[in-house]
Amino acid sequence: MQEIRHTPVAPTSTRHLASGGEIDAHRHDDHQIAYASRGVIAVTTDAGSWVAPATRAIWVPAGTVHRHQAHGELDVHFVGLPIDVNPLGLAGPAVLAVSPLLRELIVAYTRAPADDSPPRLRLRAVLLDQLESAPQRPLHLPAPTTPLLCALHDILRTDPADNRPLAELGPTIGASPRTLSRHLHRDIGLSYPQWRTQLRLHHALVLLAEGTPVTTVAHRCGWSSASTFIDVFRRTFGHTPGAGPTG
Repeated sequence: MQEIRHTPVAPTSTRHLASGGEIDAHRHDDHQIAYASRGVIAVTTDAGSWVAPATRAIWVPAGTVHRHQAHGELDVHFVGLPIDVNPLGLAGPAVLAVSPLLRELIVAYTRAPADDSPPRLRLRAVLLDQLESAPQRPLHLPAPTTPLLCALHDILRTDPADNRPLAELGPTIGASPRTLSRHLHRDIGLSYPQWRTQLRLHHALVLLAEGTPVTTVAHRCGWSSASTFIDVFRRTFGHTPGAGPTG
């Protein structure tokens, strides 16, 4: 078994990763926030994956074994916080909405991590205030834990545009639709359409970060039209696929 890297202090820093680049599995004794001002960042733990474009950040609590992956050219900003500083009061990873003000605070705070001047300390105080009011966004893709759900996940990951209902998918993996629905609700807490939409949105973010045209993304991810995809995307992320964050 590969040894998990342990970095006691979660660094505050800015890093660039090429598309497809990774930071291997590790854990901190501190909390950490990961925010991508360019590209899309994915954070994966044993419990699943969290994906965030530039309107979102990912909260990683102290002690969580996680790894990062870049989709598109990535500029990622890490904010480390001591274990006794938890402005969100969260015990598990989460995706947070990033307002234009919070974006600028994170970028400025991570620009000179060794600076302990009074102005930077005031900047940190405002950053923590903004984090306290940052709403969570349900962009977690839970990891399947049973063989049946793993098989279903493999089908959808291979072809997110697969629109077959559970009644058709069930026989291919040896389970009834009722059994699959029961596993989804019990193990993941989502209905099949909800889980499939989450998976499609995650895949869509990756394709968009790689420069895939919006219409192509819509069809590859199973939406009937680009307009339908754009509507779902806007309601989830607060902006259209081609627009990106504003402010």
